[in-house]
Amino acid sequence: MADEGFSDFYYSSTDGLKLHARIYGDDATGTLPVVCLPGLTRNARDFHDLALHLSRDAKTPRKVVAFDYRGRGGSAYDREWQNYNIGVEGGDIVAGLIALGIEHAAFIGTSRGGLIIHALAATRPGALKAVVLNDIGPVVEGEGFAHIRAYLERAPKPASFAEAVAFQRGTHGQAFSALTDRDWERMVRALYRDEGGKPIADFDPALLKTVADLDLSQPLPSLWPQFQGLTSVPMLAIRGENSKLLSARTLEEMARRHPSIETITVEGQGHTPMLETGLLPARIEAFLDRAYPA
Repeated sequence: MADEGFSDFYYSSTDGLKLHARIYGDDATGTLPVVCLPGLTRNARDFHDLALHLSRDAKTPRKVVAFDYRGRGGSAYDREWQNYNIGVEGGDIVAGLIALGIEHAAFIGTSRGGLIIHALAATRPGALKAVVLNDIGPVVEGEGFAHIRAYLERAPKPASFAEAVAFQRGTHGQAFSALTDRDWERMVRALYRDEGGKPIADFDPALLKTVADLDLSQPLPSLWPQFQGLTSVPMLAIRGENSKLLSARTLEEMARRHPSIETITVEGQGHTPMLETGLLPARIEAFLDRAYPA
């Protein structure tokens, strides 16, 4: 797939599962690589346009590695659905970094990817040289998580990509008023794989078992102790203006606790902002250049 700007990389988890990542700008040396971690049911395709920008179009091109967790994208499904958890997935990312020979990197985590970054702050703090958190923080709002769970449980199976676009716009259009027709099409192409022209949700359906029984009448556990381990790391925190998962209150508290955090609120987008839209690629590039110059 080098003609599309990336190559496919496969490696084994510690329990023998075949896992996948995309590598962009493999010939970029002398700069800090960037590791991209997607959301709960998402995959490496979410980062395609941002990765192209950072690896090819930026003033200082960087190697970018976008991972597929087990059970998503190009990675194998796990017969034990209980292994779809942040601890195991964090271990898979560490195994991938070892296989690639990457000791240090800047990490971009969208939603669940940001939670994995919090876990890595406790287990592999030395690997984190800069962090971008996309609509996630130490406190996950129950209302937002309930919204995600309801959407996943009720999501129809579209018969065509046009139908998938219409469904996504009908479900999320109010929260994502800033998106263009092209943005919606790109979102859908990242969410679904193409099987003979039919869109198929690109994750193991058993993944939904991990969220089905969560008691959202009680506050979800916070990760402030893990966040404390990130306060010495350059950080950019991005929040969607209409997000129900990361509150403005939590973002303010993150800014109070982190002495040098930079924050962005993306107008007309909810959970999670699309990182390839508007000025976000340029602002992420500039943050990385400040945080860890070539």
